[in-house]
Amino acid sequence: MKTGKYRWFVVGVFFFFMLLHQADKLLVGPLTTPIMDEFGINETQMGLLSSGAIIVGAIFYPLWGYLCDRFSRAKLLSLASFIWGATTWLSAIAPTYPTFMVTRSSTGIDDSSYPGLYSLIGDYFPPKNRGKVYGILQIAMPLGYMIGMVMALLLGGAIGWRSIFYITGSLGILMAFVIFFGVKEPARGTSEPELENIEQTGKYRFEWKIARDLFKKKSLIMLFMQGFIGVFPWQVITFWFFRYLETERGFSGNEVMITMVVAIILLAAGSAVGVITGAVLLFISIKIPYDNKVLFMILMSMTTLFIPFASPNVLSTVYDITLPEVRSTANSVQYFIEQGGSAIAPTLAGIIAMNSSLENSILVICVTAWILCFFFLLGAIYLLPKDIDTLRSQLKDRASIESAATSSGAGD
Repeated sequence: MKTGKYRWFVVGVFFFFMLLHQADKLLVGPLTTPIMDEFGINETQMGLLSSGAIIVGAIFYPLWGYLCDRFSRAKLLSLASFIWGATTWLSAIAPTYPTFMVTRSSTGIDDSSYPGLYSLIGDYFPPKNRGKVYGILQIAMPLGYMIGMVMALLLGGAIGWRSIFYITGSLGILMAFVIFFGVKEPARGTSEPELENIEQTGKYRFEWKIARDLFKKKSLIMLFMQGFIGVFPWQVITFWFFRYLETERGFSGNEVMITMVVAIILLAAGSAVGVITGAVLLFISIKIPYDNKVLFMILMSMTTLFIPFASPNVLSTVYDITLPEVRSTANSVQYFIEQGGSAIAPTLAGIIAMNSSLENSILVICVTAWILCFFFLLGAIYLLPKDIDTLRSQLKDRASIESAATSSGAGD
């Protein structure tokens, strides 16, 4: 079940799940102006919409992590996809701002199911291939954002933002059936080099003691701190950048679409080059005079190349220092900390914008976050070798126990 074409079929299923889910999740950004106009709300109230979904997602991360370490991840991910579709439909029919606030916030429930997805995929591929596979999957995020943006800009005026939500919600329900009937649950830990050729006589399941030991890993703490800060720029840019281009830089609808399509394509191609470079380029881009739109487009596209460089490597690194039965939990804790920190980002950006400008808001939040992340990642790199050696030793001990149990059974 782990080898051959099937595991790539599973990757393909979850690639499209993430692609369509991100398109739905990030639709609010390009639809900010029509939503604000319909409900008659200001920037702070609009920022609260995004913050609400992030807060709900943060609350549900520990629950999804626990459930995915105890039960079938494939079936739970099917449930998450169904929740995505149902809550998006509820958002489409919300008649007032308060009800839309509640329904859009409820979409955060399924947003926190990704740790189970990454854990499941991790049991199909050995450690040396996980970073590559996670990188492929995470390409779906910016591409999904681009699909959502194109849908919003091309269809928003013709069919309205509510009809777009009907479309993406229906796709969520469709993906729920595909995952439920098409994805098989692999045994936990069988892709680890120490265990892959050993018949496991026992199943390793979530234990609270092992989960608590996660907070004793110094490199993991550094990654958690990096995550707390690191999502701020992504939240601010995806939520507010469309309105910034429209209202402060005077871009037309077509100019917005061209700028963001190019930027998102390069975002998908981002590689491990450096956060400091991204921060410097963003600062230069923002300071380009408003009438020089071509140069601004070029420099913003260069900036986005550097934004996602660490994400797949951080994820695979978390799995390189945690036992298989608590990987969903470890990833959930990481995302819980990220979401807890970034929940305030859209609202904070809106508050700064009301007192200054969106330009200053985006610049201050993004550059500060990237500089801090650079130092946290340096700390993690220094501490990682010891924690990786500890995990490999634990897995070797398990392999010895399993081999002895198998030999004893054969002798009997």
